[in-house]
Amino acid sequence: MPSQSVAAGWPQDSAPALSLDQARRLQLHAQGLLSRPRRRARPADLVGAVERMRLLQIDTIQVVARSPYLVLFSRLGDFPLQWLDHALADGHLAEAWAHEACFVPAADFPWHEAWRPCREHHWAHRHARRMLHEHPAEMHALLEQVAREGPVRSSDFARQDRGAGGWWAWKPEKRWLEAWFALGELMVLRRENFARVYDLAANVRTRLDPPPAVAPAGIDRAAARRRFIVDTVRALGVVPARWIADYYRLRPQVTDREMQPLLADDGIFAVQVAGWSEPGYVHAEHAGALQRVRAGRLRATHTAVLSPFDPLVWDRQRLRGMFGFDYALECYLPASKRQHGYFVLPILHRGALVGRLDAKAHRAHGEFEIRALFLEPGVRRDAALADALAVALLHLADWHGTAAVRLGRTVRPADFAALLRASLVACRVTRSGAAPQRRRRNGAA
Repeated sequence: MPSQSVAAGWPQDSAPALSLDQARRLQLHAQGLLSRPRRRARPADLVGAVERMRLLQIDTIQVVARSPYLVLFSRLGDFPLQWLDHALADGHLAEAWAHEACFVPAADFPWHEAWRPCREHHWAHRHARRMLHEHPAEMHALLEQVAREGPVRSSDFARQDRGAGGWWAWKPEKRWLEAWFALGELMVLRRENFARVYDLAANVRTRLDPPPAVAPAGIDRAAARRRFIVDTVRALGVVPARWIADYYRLRPQVTDREMQPLLADDGIFAVQVAGWSEPGYVHAEHAGALQRVRAGRLRATHTAVLSPFDPLVWDRQRLRGMFGFDYALECYLPASKRQHGYFVLPILHRGALVGRLDAKAHRAHGEFEIRALFLEPGVRRDAALADALAVALLHLADWHGTAAVRLGRTVRPADFAALLRASLVACRVTRSGAAPQRRRRNGAA
């Protein structure tokens, strides 16, 4: 007899069929990006969003809000940045190397600890091992200092030279602190102005809330890999096997053969997605959403500007296959080789990725600058899109404390610029309480 998914009630040899558009909506639902929140965010919602994504990648670039804050804003709307700091300091979240350096739910931390030996191929672990090999006395002295005197920051140590940036140009103590963090001897106790405060891992583990239900020593590598595969399917809504490994940087790649035991034992079932030559996988947690999307009752209504490090977009292969959107972050390229700008943000609109924009928040001047904006070929550039994008941009600018939005000269296609400018003016007037002027569908006032 065929295996049966108890949660969904479908035999695996007659897997539910989805269009690609339905698969996109199911993924947006899983990621919390299907619709705008219905109420103002609360601190628990922030932790819930991280639990839903499983990973919140950390990056320090702050041309606009730093990435983890922007990822949360796109899901929660307006929230105080301090909530993320508090969630870490209170032990509801922890920091770990996962996809890259990430905030993770406290309950997941033992699984990341158990998987640490499998991450030795990662650049951070390679650098950490090299540091320990080259500076064993200094690193152990630093660890003894933390044990003796308590938590430390990199800024507690005076710099003896001037570096240009990056791991290789950090002061020695910063590199050693990061090395011990990668090797698991130190953890991040809290952040102060986004700078890490390090303490012994044993001390931080006791503060995790909820306390870990299982010790890392009780988790073998096979169990940790299986856990991360299941959590990836849950986080992504629907995904083929070949896209699973990137989420947690698993090696080797996940295969359909590896997925077979999970169909019976881990609440995962297979679906057919139009255009995919292999099955997609859905977690039982999303069985109800799967039924609603197949019935046409799961609508995508959200418009948001996404971080380049948003889990929805960080895998270029998955992004092309799911959304037909070819995207690469260009800030690491020389300016002459950039096509779209320095810190380019994907634009999500009603279930599709319709464009990208290069933005900068000039906080001292209260201005949010849209340096360049590019719509994807074939996107319908009408007043509805302009209005939705204007509302999203104004909310984003207000959250940054930059009330003025300035649209730069580079908008492609060019005829969308007038529409968007008119929408920005009309939406701002409406939000100020004044009566907006009626404008024609072509965007003219």
